[in-house]
Amino acid sequence: MRALRALGETVAGRLPRAGRWALACLPGMLAVTALVLCVAGVEDAVGGGRHTEARAVVHRAARPAIVPRERWLGDSRPTTPPAHYSGPVVVVFVHHTDSPNGYDCADAPRIIRALAEGQTSARLFDDIGYNFLVDRCGTIYEGRGGGVDQPVVGAHTQGFNHRTAGVAAIGTFTAGSPVPAPMAEAIAALAAWKLGLAGTDPRQTARLVSSNSLSRVPAGRHAGFHAVAGHTDGYTTDCPGAALRAELPAIRERAAVLQGRTEARLQAARGR
Repeated sequence: MRALRALGETVAGRLPRAGRWALACLPGMLAVTALVLCVAGVEDAVGGGRHTEARAVVHRAARPAIVPRERWLGDSRPTTPPAHYSGPVVVVFVHHTDSPNGYDCADAPRIIRALAEGQTSARLFDDIGYNFLVDRCGTIYEGRGGGVDQPVVGAHTQGFNHRTAGVAAIGTFTAGSPVPAPMAEAIAALAAWKLGLAGTDPRQTARLVSSNSLSRVPAGRHAGFHAVAGHTDGYTTDCPGAALRAELPAIRERAAVLQGRTEARLQAARGR
């Protein structure tokens, strides 16, 4: 009874005077039932606002088509080493492979296999370092093993491989080398989807902790990065090339549109 009285006082405090009078007139178990229903209604009303607010800030993008790594591994198919995972991906680092641009897109699997062999043989990586690769026709390939929808720790940006994904544009995109439109669109779609898994706006910045003093930031120090950043932002290098780096602002905006962010759509409409 003491608990019932406390419950009645708690709920009654949330009800108008007429509601409190009505509860006071209800007998025994009928009053208990009314109180329980009333509490549920109050909690739904309070919680509903929170749920609506949470839904309003979630921006996800559709997962783009991604060719599985088996396609480029071919007949070699070495044993995939155990993957390592980190927290949700909040930064996508964009790279270029510094390889020829005039390839046939049907030859991309062979090119990726050669890149993987170079990294695992000459540089002693346990697997290809990039999480994803994109060819000039806009085809996205799975790179490092472990699951494309998982926060796989890659080996692409010295000091900043945790909570990040590395996507490599197949080719060389120094100043004066045009970035194919399908490639830029694919990078934007991939960034929109991958960052959306963590609710990250592609136009915002994120703070990461350096794990290696060979990066631009001493180990243990924090650094801020664009959610879609260039390799050179974290490591002293020309990668991803001046031409591709110049495309990153547009790629961020396009990724935001693909996430369904209203303000990004309005800006894109004004730009047409």
